[in-house]
This record gives sequence, C-alpha cells and structure tokens, in this order.
Amino acid sequence: MSDKPNEILRANSIYHVYESNAEDGNVVALRGLNVSIHEGEAVAVVGPSGSGKSTLLKCLGGLMKPSAGSVELAGTRMTRLTGKQLVKLRQDTVSFIFQDSNLLPHLNALDNVAQPLIHQGVLARKARPKAQELLDKLGMGERSYGMPEELSGGEQQRVAIARALITDPKLILADEPTGALDPITSREVLQLFKTLHKESEVAFLLVTHNREVASFCERSLELREGRFIAQHGTDVDIGDLSDSRELIVDDTGTITLPPDVLLSLGGPGRFEMSEIDRDYLHLERVDEDKVSVSSGTNAMVLSSHCPACKYDYAGSEDQLCPECGSSRPMIQS
Repeated sequence: MSDKPNEILRANSIYHVYESNAEDGNVVALRGLNVSIHEGEAVAVVGPSGSGKSTLLKCLGGLMKPSAGSVELAGTRMTRLTGKQLVKLRQDTVSFIFQDSNLLPHLNALDNVAQPLIHQGVLARKARPKAQELLDKLGMGERSYGMPEELSGGEQQRVAIARALITDPKLILADEPTGALDPITSREVLQLFKTLHKESEVAFLLVTHNREVASFCERSLELREGRFIAQHGTDVDIGDLSDSRELIVDDTGTITLPPDVLLSLGGPGRFEMSEIDRDYLHLERVDEDKVSVSSGTNAMVLSSHCPACKYDYAGSEDQLCPECGSSRPMIQS
C-alpha cells in the first residue's frame, strides 16, 4: 500500500487555443499537458514569457476552461460542474495569489482579508477577528486599517497572502507572486510560503520565471511553447512530462536543451556534428573540451561576497552590503 499523499490537483491532456482573426490564425497556448500535485506538495512551473504559464494556472484553478482535456480539483472534475458548483469547489479548496495583489481599493487591509469569508456568508463580526489574527501572524497587525494605496508593495502582498489563507485552502495557486517586489521583500514573502508549507501542509503551485522562487518547491516543471520539456527536483514525476517532452529548434536555428538533458551531455561546450541527415543529427563533444560535470541541486544561498565591491559578508545574514549598499544576491549552492 502506497504512503504517497492523495492528489489535490490533476490535469489530463489539456489544450488551450486562443481564437484569433489575425493573419497568423489561432494561438495554441497549451499542448496536451499532464500535471499532478499531491496534498502538501510544492510545485513550480517555470519558463520564459509567452510559454503558457499563466494560461495553465488559470485552467488549473477553474478560472478558464481548457479547449480540451480535463482538470480534477480534490478528486472532482471541474469541467463537468455548473457555475455555482465550481465556485463552491474553489471556495472550499483553492486560493489565488497574483503579482499585483488585486486588493479592493475601497476596503482597508482588514476588510480585504475578511472579504472571502464574508462572501461565503460568514458574518463580519466573526470574519474580522480571524482576518486580524492572520494579519498579526504575517507582521501586518499594526497596518490593519491601512488602505491599499497607503501600503507598500510588500505590505500589499502580505495582505493578499492573508486573504488567500483565511478560507483555510488546501492549495494555493500563485502567478509570479514576487514579481513586483524588491529582492529583500521577495525573500520575506518566500519565507512566509515556506512556513505555511511546512507548518500548515498547504500545497503550492507557483508560476514563475525566477530561480529563487522555484527553489522553494520540491520539483519544477519547465514549460516552453505550451509543452513541458523537462522536470527538475528531488521528487520528480515523469508522468507529468508524458508525450509532450521534446527539443525545440527556433527559426534562427537555436536549439534549447532542457537542463537535465544538458547535464546528461556533460554540460555546455563545443560539439562536432559527425552525422547530419534529414530529421537526424548526431552530436559529439570535441576531445579537448570533454570535461566531467557533477550534478547539483536547486538550493539557493546568500552570496558570500558582494558582486559590486567584493565585500566579504563573513557568515552574516545581512541583506544589504554595508560598504556600497547593493542588494545581496542569492546564488546556487
């Protein structure tokens, strides 16, 4: 009998097509993707702009219906639900966090956080104490009555996180949750995610192009042109790649290799094309460039030296360089 947790989210062969009357025709954003996320698991979807990440998140969260395929949330197939049933399932299971926080401008922080419970029919006098408790936990207790325009970007995002948590979701879907934040505030938000993930066993699906954000997750799926081309991490599920794994050659002749394929080749370098034929290419590294490359992990750590002035942090946890004031970067360990 398997000890693996139950799936909180599963997508089977989902496609999404944006219809267009433009000369180029319709745009295929997702091309037969499979995704499975287990209870309490943190998964990142990484890739460049335009690869389909935000479309995927909307389809997985029931905000957008895929053109084909199915999505199951907490064991229920969303594509078969009525509008009211879908809203109820989302309210009971999932919360969303977006890059711009999406706070209601006419409500203060406390009422913004309480709003999801009030929307579910909970009385304000019961919803507000829970909202205050969450704001206190996230270090925003003294800013409860601040209006969104009076809050910094980091404070607004903390309010958005509290709002996402007030319904006790089993899954949080986040689209570039730190994209509008400075590096230090971004790390504070990620630390909050780590605490929630560890202490409350909340599952996460983070859409991002940021390595530091992706390093928070147990595994990452790399998305390019609507297909998963690679998966990385400590607990990969090859089933998520399915038949969508492929290499892409663009119009300029550039080949994009997934990092794990590049690692299997021994890393970047110079290669000879010993055999070339239609639909077939054989590459072999040149002899003088053959080196051994050891595998690494996704772990990110604070840099030991300032890249601007070479200041030695000597084991401190400072986020700003005391010599030149530069933000301290994170690097791969």
